[in-house]
Amino acid sequence: MSEAANMPENKLIDGRYRIVRKIADGGMATVYQAVDVRLGRDVALKIMHIQLAQGPHRDQFVERFRREANSAAAIANPHVVQVYDTGENDGLDYLVMEYVHGVNLRHEMQTKRTFSVRETLRVVSETLNGLAAAHRAGVVHRDIKPENILINDRGRVQITDFGLAKAASQATLSSTGMLLGTAAYLAPEMIENNLATPQGDCYSVGIMAWEMLTGQVPFLADNPVTMVFKHVNENVPSVATVCTGIDPQVARFISYLTNRDVNDRPADASQALDRLNALMRTLSPQALQYRFDPDAPAPNATTVLPVGGKAQTGPTAAKLDDRTQAVPMAGAATATSAPYTPRPSAPPTAANADATPTQVHHGMSTGKRWAIGVAIAAAVLALGGAAGWGWWYYAGPGSYYEMPQIEALHCQENAPCKIAGVPWADYEKALKAAGIAYETSKSYSDTVPEGDIISTDPEFVNAHVSKRGDLQKVRVIVSQGVQQSTVPDDIMSSTDPLASLKRAGFTNIVHSADTDEWSLDVPEGEVISITPEAGTTVDHNEPVDVVLSKGPMPVSMPEVVGKPASDVKAALEEDKLTVTTNEEFSDTVPAGQVMSSSEDAGAQLHWGDSVHLVVSKGPEMITIPKVVGMNVDDAKKMLEDLGLEVKVSAPLGDLLHTVRMQSPDAGKQVRARGEDGKATVVTLTVI
Repeated sequence: MSEAANMPENKLIDGRYRIVRKIADGGMATVYQAVDVRLGRDVALKIMHIQLAQGPHRDQFVERFRREANSAAAIANPHVVQVYDTGENDGLDYLVMEYVHGVNLRHEMQTKRTFSVRETLRVVSETLNGLAAAHRAGVVHRDIKPENILINDRGRVQITDFGLAKAASQATLSSTGMLLGTAAYLAPEMIENNLATPQGDCYSVGIMAWEMLTGQVPFLADNPVTMVFKHVNENVPSVATVCTGIDPQVARFISYLTNRDVNDRPADASQALDRLNALMRTLSPQALQYRFDPDAPAPNATTVLPVGGKAQTGPTAAKLDDRTQAVPMAGAATATSAPYTPRPSAPPTAANADATPTQVHHGMSTGKRWAIGVAIAAAVLALGGAAGWGWWYYAGPGSYYEMPQIEALHCQENAPCKIAGVPWADYEKALKAAGIAYETSKSYSDTVPEGDIISTDPEFVNAHVSKRGDLQKVRVIVSQGVQQSTVPDDIMSSTDPLASLKRAGFTNIVHSADTDEWSLDVPEGEVISITPEAGTTVDHNEPVDVVLSKGPMPVSMPEVVGKPASDVKAALEEDKLTVTTNEEFSDTVPAGQVMSSSEDAGAQLHWGDSVHLVVSKGPEMITIPKVVGMNVDDAKKMLEDLGLEVKVSAPLGDLLHTVRMQSPDAGKQVRARGEDGKATVVTLTVI
């Protein structure tokens, strides 16, 4: 048993990388999530299997590890998984790579089966973008397939596993003495001429796109021998032979990538990406929405599923171009031991107008080509077994169980059957009966009833499960039903009630700023009303209607000076302003009218703000005292102390210095000041 495949959690590798959990097993290595304790970041740690590190081909595998590090390090592109470090620990070589949160494209294919044109071309575009950076750096990947295309949690492509990559000037299929790659995606020249090229990477991308659109690879076979022969001797059929109704430009672009003749493909990923960008500018929304439905009625109709739209049907009898007429319809190919006879390529047709006719290799007989194909495919199996891959997957403890089907699980014929939505109690019995080890976890679900299966890993009926129970267990997620959430008791006083509801688990919060209300008493942002009310427990996806306070409403200060104070006060209080007043004498403003205000007209106020008014009491009045008979100086002082102006008249001379007459008379009320603001004059006559 490989030590690399059983690293315990928290084990520290090379004093720096702490194991968190195992992510995946491969034929060459096991990949773990780890933490770089020096830099404090998550990484993916790829550790070679011990039977390879100590086997006869150790040097070749170590070379592949080093090549993966060097190749990836030479490429700076967001669509390529970065390699940070490489080393050896306890005799086991390892790579330290960027940890990508997400899944690989194979997982997405198994989940979705087919993709829309828009989705497919986006994945192809980002894959070509990453490969273009590699090709510019002089690196050929050589192993493009869905398993090596990661989809991160932002939905973006990141290419991984440059273990087969080589400098383009040195690249051959068996550069390390071993035939490597995946038969379903190998370019013809890689198989036939032992030559890996940038065009070969483009071919593999095209096969991958073909599979995304149709739900299967273009060549189906029961063994690698037949598979590689088909790639060498048969043209890849136009994707339109399966996806009837797809835009012809899209079909021609896929054929451009998958042309059998290397010279008729794009020279590298940059050229392919330029062609794709030009294509995208011409496609209509309907063309981008097209998605092939494998479950459409057969044989006379195919269902086209626009994204978000209704199904449309159309005839399936699409006219095949001459490149595809010698090839069985996708899905009908079967393995055979009889040799295939290659046909000369025909000129471009409407289905492939941009392609250059493929060339027939007249210098080699059909029988010889068949023998080469068989020999190469046999080498795949023989050399793979010699390196330990066959032992790892197909011999002894590497044999497998198959995920069972139960009566409650209704599967369509010839279609992947996902294990979901059936009672866990029933499926558990089937796993126990088959002797398959499993582990369960629970999760809430809005759609799967409590006690039923949400998902399994592996997720499809008949999927393989290793009999090495200590290495692989079926993982089952069982539904707990719809999650319940409780409206917080303190929601009415929360300063961020929407966030509080989200933290409480609610996912259907109904709130609109248009329905929020002004409030004098509830601070801005707090709850005015909520349904259901605080303390209520309901399904987390039930609507929670919330009306929030906008705080005090803004109001504009009106013009108030010179207006009756009673009217002004009533108007301001109606605007929910707090009004205070005091009264003062005024020589110009009539009594009862506003003389001044603490806020200018037009000032921006809010409900609850204070406004102070000064109200006129009218002019100040004085009662004239009696000063006749008083000493004129004393009389003058008395009157001036009251704010009056005094004039003294002595027509006969001031002999006695005594007031003889006064005007106005004593007891009369007069204004302290006139409208001009000047003091009222009192005239005293003395003798």
